[in-house]
Amino acid sequence: MSQLHPFRAYRPRPDLAAHVAAVPYDVVNTEEARALAKGNPHSFLHVGRPEIDLPDGTDIHADEVYAKGVANLKKLIEDGTLLHEDAPCLYVYQQRMGDHVQAGLVGLCSVREYETGAIKRHEFTRQDKEDDRTRHVTEQAANAEPVFLAYRAVPYIDHIVDDVRKGQPTYDVTTPDGIGHTVWIIREETRIRELVNLFNGVPALYIADGHHRTAAAIRYGQACRKAAQNPSGDEPFESFMAVVFPHDQLKIMDYNRVVKDLNGLSPDAFLTKVKEKFDVAITTQRGPQAPTTFGMYLGGAWHELKAKPGSFPSSDPVRGLDVSILQENLLAPILAIQDPRTDTRIDFVGGIRGMDELERRVKEGYAVAFALYPTSLTQLMSVADAGEVMPPKSTWFEPKLRSGLLVRMYEG
Repeated sequence: MSQLHPFRAYRPRPDLAAHVAAVPYDVVNTEEARALAKGNPHSFLHVGRPEIDLPDGTDIHADEVYAKGVANLKKLIEDGTLLHEDAPCLYVYQQRMGDHVQAGLVGLCSVREYETGAIKRHEFTRQDKEDDRTRHVTEQAANAEPVFLAYRAVPYIDHIVDDVRKGQPTYDVTTPDGIGHTVWIIREETRIRELVNLFNGVPALYIADGHHRTAAAIRYGQACRKAAQNPSGDEPFESFMAVVFPHDQLKIMDYNRVVKDLNGLSPDAFLTKVKEKFDVAITTQRGPQAPTTFGMYLGGAWHELKAKPGSFPSSDPVRGLDVSILQENLLAPILAIQDPRTDTRIDFVGGIRGMDELERRVKEGYAVAFALYPTSLTQLMSVADAGEVMPPKSTWFEPKLRSGLLVRMYEG
């Protein structure tokens, strides 16, 4: 079973929603966040990236940064920018990017279900980022940004969500990147009860994006549980805010790689080694057209790399992934990149930036770029079901959720 419960959200005044809605904290650095929020006191970046309101050079982990985030969130509530829902509700959150549309439900999910494995992860977290987000959650006493979860689609849940979307939305915001963000409120108790019961039949939820936000909420819940006197299991800290999307609506984009040098090899010697595990051909296609096929930009030309049969274990849910094939058959043995998490010679480029960005990076100094075929939701869920984790930088989800449209305070 999976828990999805209503809650009393804090949400923007409708006329301020477009000003409040902000990119997630982890897709921009401090300077980018400062530029985006300039002249906009309502931007939720003042909560997610509060260092933008402190002097240049402030350590993002300094005590005053976390204190500023608390003050900024409190100010948005006290000045009426964020309103408090009168009663617990569920919410439909729809995103539109070009022709792609996805609609999920926003509610509270269970800390204990994460602990028991009913909410499944597919990647490791970094301790420093986990510590940072845990402190934000703890000091703000809030889930300021939702976790992005997926579930195997249930037709009748889709039917209810589609019916809600026929009504008048509370928010309909198009952000500067051209992506539409639309929110409907589900207030009817019978409909809320129906959705809660339907999710009781969903066997598992999967973290799509937001592993660090999830880990922070779990750590906060566990710390509060440990400190509580005779906890009942129904305390607010036993849940966290998430958007849950049906798996067949989600879009994973490619997550590509660029490498600074050829590990001392000439281009010809490098290609000779690549051909041991891949069929290589010059191509006019700039990106791969099928799984186990890669685009490689080298020497001003695109090459198609096809992994040779038998060069990888196709039945292994992790080692059969394209990111694993590239890592184990090329990046590690030929370019000596053993740990892509820590090796400074490799960088990662989200697919939203396109093939032009890969070409630009090579023309400006990188030696070679690799374009990967996107990982599928089915592959992600298979890895999570097996209790495994994906290699780093395996998935790039678009569109990104906007922060500030719905906020959960632990007080109620």
